[in-house]
This record gives sequence, structure tokens and C-alpha cells, in this order.
Amino acid sequence: MSLIKKWMHNFWYAFPIQLFLLHFKKNQLVLIYWYLLFATVGGKFMKLFGADSLFLAPEYLGTVNGISAYMVGVAMGIFIMSWNITTFILFSKHIKFLATANKPFVKYCLNNFLLPTIFLVFYLSRAVYFGRYKELFDWIKIMELSGGFLTGFISIIALSFVYFFSADKNITKRIEPVLKMPHEVDLENIGEAKATTPSSLIKVKTYLVSIRKTAVVRDVKHYNKLFIDTVFSRHHLASVFLIIVAFFFLIGLSFFLDNRYFQIPAAASITLFFAILLSLFGALAYFLQNWSLPFTIAVIFGINLLYTQHIIDPTNKAYGLNYAHPENRPSYDAATITSLCTPEKIKNDKAKMLAILNKWKANQQAEKPVMYLINVSGGGSRSATFTMLILQQLDSITGGNFFKQSFLLSGASGGMLGAAYFRELYRQKQLGNISTVQSEAYADNIGKDLLNPIFSSLVARDLLSPTQKFKWQGQAYLKDRAYAFEEKLNVNTGNLLNKTIGDYASAETNATIPLLISSAVVLRDGRKMMVSPQPISFLMKPNNSDSNSNVPDAIDFTALLAKQNPLQLRFLTALRMNATFPFVLPTVWLPTNPVIDVMDAGIRDNYGQEICTRFIENFSDWLQQNTAKVVIIGIRDRQTGNWDHPYESNNMLGAFTKPVTQLQYNVFKIQDYNQNEQFSYLSEKMGTQLEKITFQYIPSSEENHAALSFHLTNREKKLIKEDMYTLSNQMGFEKIKKLQ
Repeated sequence: MSLIKKWMHNFWYAFPIQLFLLHFKKNQLVLIYWYLLFATVGGKFMKLFGADSLFLAPEYLGTVNGISAYMVGVAMGIFIMSWNITTFILFSKHIKFLATANKPFVKYCLNNFLLPTIFLVFYLSRAVYFGRYKELFDWIKIMELSGGFLTGFISIIALSFVYFFSADKNITKRIEPVLKMPHEVDLENIGEAKATTPSSLIKVKTYLVSIRKTAVVRDVKHYNKLFIDTVFSRHHLASVFLIIVAFFFLIGLSFFLDNRYFQIPAAASITLFFAILLSLFGALAYFLQNWSLPFTIAVIFGINLLYTQHIIDPTNKAYGLNYAHPENRPSYDAATITSLCTPEKIKNDKAKMLAILNKWKANQQAEKPVMYLINVSGGGSRSATFTMLILQQLDSITGGNFFKQSFLLSGASGGMLGAAYFRELYRQKQLGNISTVQSEAYADNIGKDLLNPIFSSLVARDLLSPTQKFKWQGQAYLKDRAYAFEEKLNVNTGNLLNKTIGDYASAETNATIPLLISSAVVLRDGRKMMVSPQPISFLMKPNNSDSNSNVPDAIDFTALLAKQNPLQLRFLTALRMNATFPFVLPTVWLPTNPVIDVMDAGIRDNYGQEICTRFIENFSDWLQQNTAKVVIIGIRDRQTGNWDHPYESNNMLGAFTKPVTQLQYNVFKIQDYNQNEQFSYLSEKMGTQLEKITFQYIPSSEENHAALSFHLTNREKKLIKEDMYTLSNQMGFEKIKKLQ
């Protein structure tokens, strides 16, 4: 055998190489966790939600620093040790030669380095790129983050090895007689002697005994099987102990998440959760062996039984509503919904709205003022930030009169977060609590991270400890990721939005602030649930439909849930219902019979125009008589009539899933087509008195497009501010100036 051939032979049958291949042969299920980590860090998994930024620029106490990176490094170290523990348990029967080595588990970790090392190199290279070009950090900051991560990682690996060195000493003492003469020991009292049979799944010639030293694998055929199993079982028990510690750490953490110092980076929470899942997999394999799958199925059925019998209730509720008296819940059926918008009720509600319109006109300076109706689009934090910036600029160029002339706010998701925050700032200025709404800090506030607390709570509370509760308006509700979202949004906006929807009723009725109608979509039938402190039955169906027929396609929230204290609904909850990203936030179930749940308004109307056009339809006569012009202000996070980015697929799977994927990809374009038709109809009716001015977030390139996420990088924040001044947006600002 030539020297090169011999070297290749030894290399191929080296334990690290064979162990790496063994994972792909026998461990595909466990490799899913590695795939998720690689795909997330690489920006291929949940890219639209900005998941990569959670790992590459982790936040702690609102900042990205060495401490936050250290925590992620610790979590990654725990994950890798869990990986080693679990695969050690699963592969023990295939690597029996390690039982004769000193410190078997430590040797196993040393030889199991390939996959973790590849990931660490990949992670650090991505983190450096992300920090430099996405977060715009200088090299000193990048070195701080890299050093923090590596320090955390190395510290947990070192502590783990110290633990296992200690465990090895205890194990050695307990089986010392067997270690001295393992093939000659008297097994009379511990069972029948059986020879050790080599594994047919893996063939190993050499293995690493230290970083720079290799050794030839010893033949263990003459060793007693019971001896081998005894050595490994002792190590398995020592490993399982670490699983229990990590599990109780996360559960314990969940009880302190309201304290900002315990809100560890979301990437650390997610990685720790993966570590626990990995470890549980190994523990089940060790303790239950062939009974692992039946046991898991039994647990799932047991949890489902507890849920169906209402013994456990992980569902999310609308904070402020009364869920205590099922007998008072309204029926959710055609008759009930139709009864909410009878001709008489519509007439009464329109009369109340006309009174508000007259008060709005009385507050204006011109005899026939210009009225602005504001529609904002969904789009997470990018839309929230863009909406705030546009509203601030409109306020600036009109000398503070823009919101005074605005009557209605409607829209979806992130845009509504920005619009609601700006409205509250405008109100605070009226009350004399702040001097200006122009501060850059306000745009920064609404763009602050909301994603970290969501994922931290998802892991620590929703999945591991779904029992903690809090009270709002005297009612008890579950603490989950929805609660974490609201609390973080409340902190980011300086506690200004921590009100009930009823707290805005008086100001809206007196027309000192614009009306805000948030909405959500009922998953049961696709109807729109409209939330407002004002009675709005006239918006429950198109104005041109026969009022004596046709079941409405929208619902007045306060009318439907009149017996459930609807005006006590937390305003932050109304905004969250409007911005319920699928899976990121839980759907909200409402106390009806049968129970219904609602989610993101963008499913049906991502731009808020439907409510706006129905309002114009209902009050077109008053608007034509009392205003000089009605201007619909559209603030949206995507370009209208966009031909530049069609859905395309160049693989077989994409071709197979294209009908469904294509429809999902184009849902917002379909909404655009329908709303253009609605506006065309209104234009025929209102003539030149109706105008639409649209402000669009159009990034300079696809690479500069901010993620559809509740987290923005520093570069994304900077680019959103720059993209506010595109040519089309500047033309829109000029049109507003001319209307003054």
C-alpha cells in the first residue's frame, strides 16, 4: 500500500470522519436542529421575519453588546454539549472501544468536533459580515461581540468538561475492580458473561486522544459485554443530570421574565430550547429505549385530553374582556350578526357619527376644510417606522395642522402601531405633556426590537411553563408571548399606549383626535372584526347593499360583545389583534358561542382602505357639502403595481407547489386590484372632490429591503429614513403643501 493510499485509508477510517458520517446515516431526526440553526443564521429560514438578526446581533437590555453575545455563546455551548450527550447515548453500542479509554465521554466530544466546528466557523463569519454591513458596527464593536460569544462558549465547554472529569473519577472508583481485569472478572453475582460483538455500522481504525495525538482503536471482542454497558451507563446517568439542570433553568427563568434583567436574548432562549429537546430525545432513548415512541404518543394524547376537557387552557385571550360568564356570551351566527346592523341601528349610529363630523368641522379654520383619511399598511417594524416618519413629516410641512384636519385612521399590523403611537403623541401635545411630535426619538422608539421578548417568552413560558397569569382590569389572563409583546411595546413607547379603548372615546367624540378603527380577521369565516369605542354598525357591509338582506361581512366589536365589557379592552391588545403575525403571535379567541379566534388584519385588508371607502360611501353627502376635498393618505410598505419581483421558481418542488405559493405571494396584489376598483367607484361618485396621495416605502435595491419583522437592524433603520425622500414621496409632500 502506497504512502498516500495508506494515509487516505487511515483518514477515512478515523473516528471523527466516521462519526460525522454516522450522524447522517442514523441520526437524521436530530440533525434537524442543526439544519434549523444553519438555515436561520444563513438567512434562509424565517428570513422575512428577521430571525437571522436574533442570532447575529443579539440584544440584551435593548442593546447589542458583548454581554448579549456572551449569553448566546453560553447557550450555543450548552446546545453542543447536549448534542454530544444525546448522540453519545444513541451511539454507545456502536463505539464500544471507547469504554476501554480513559474519560470515554470527553474522548467522544473531542472526536465529535466536525459538525460543531463547521457551524461555529459559519456562525462567526456570518456574524462579522452582519455586524459590519447590516448593523454598521465598527471593527472594535465586532471584536467585542465575537470575543463575548467565544468567551461564553468556551466557558460553558470548560465547565462541562470539569464536570465530566469529576464524573469520570467517580465512575472509575465505582467500577475499579472491573477496570483492572475487565475480561477476567468474576461475573457470578452480576449476570452471565457475554462477549462484546463489534458494530457493523461503523468501522474505526484511529481516534483522537487529545487535540494533537491519535491512537489506534483497541480490539474489544474479548471484553465482557456487561463491563462495556456498565461503563457507558454510568456516563449516561451523569449526562442526563445536565439535561435536568438545563430544563429547570428555563422553567425558572420564565418566572422572572417580567424583570428586564432576566430577558435573555431570544437566540439564547431558542438555542437552549433546542438543547433541551435534543437532551429529552436522548433521555427517552436511554430510559425507555424501544418504548420511547409509544411514550411520546401517549404524552401527546394525554395533553390533548387535558386540553379538550378544559383542564389546561393555553389559548390567548383579549385582555380586558370578561370571559367569566359563558351564559352571557353572544351567539356567533347569521341572525346575531345581522341584528347588529338593522336599519334602525345603522340610522342611530350614523347620527352619532354625523355629530362627531360636525364637531370636527367646528374645530377647523376654513368654512370648507380639507379632510384627510389615513390608511396605513402592514409590514412589521419597517412599516411602523416608515409610518411614523411620514406622519412626522406631514405634521412638519403643515405647521402642525395635518392631524387636526385628519378624521380617520385605519390599516393593518405595523403601520397601525406607528399611527397609534403618533396619535397618542399628538394627544399628549394637546394636553401640554410634550412640546413636539417631531423628535427623532419617537421614530426610534416605534422601531425598537419586539421580536426578542416574543421568542424568549415562547420558549420559557408558552412551551415549558404555560401557567403564569397576570391581571388587567380585574380579569386574570395567561402570560405568554402575546403578553410579552404588549409589555415590550408599552416599554418602547413610554407607557403612553397602556390604556383601554374606552379611554379614547371622549377625545374621539369631541373630534380632538382622529378616530382609529383597528381590525382583525375572524378565522372561522373571514369576516372583519372592527374595534372602535364608537358605534360603527354602518361599516358592517357595503353601503350599496340591501340593508334587509345579505349577512354582513364585518362586525362591530363593541356591539357584538356588549356584555363582556368591550370598552375595557386594552388598547395594546387591540393593536396586537390587528398585528397578529401567523405563528409569531398567537391568535386571540373571543368569548362567543361558538368560540371564534381572530388574527392579523392584513389577511383581508393590508392597506386599511376598505374601512375608509365604506366610511366615504356612508357620509358622501355630508362630505360633499362640508369639505373642500377629501384626501385619502395611503402610507404603505410596498410599491403599488410592482412588476419587479414576481414569484419565480426554478426547481421541481417549486413547480409542484406553485399554485398555492403563487396565490399566497400575490395576495396583497389581489387586494390592490380590488381596492383600485373601489376607489374608481368612489371617484365617479365624488368627482374631483376625492383625491388619493400615496407614500410608499421603496428601497433602492432588493438588498436594501428591510425584513418583514418586529426587529430592524441599524442599517435598515437608516435606509428607511433615507427611502422616505424618494421622488414620488416628495411629490406627495408637495401636493399636501398646496392643499393648505
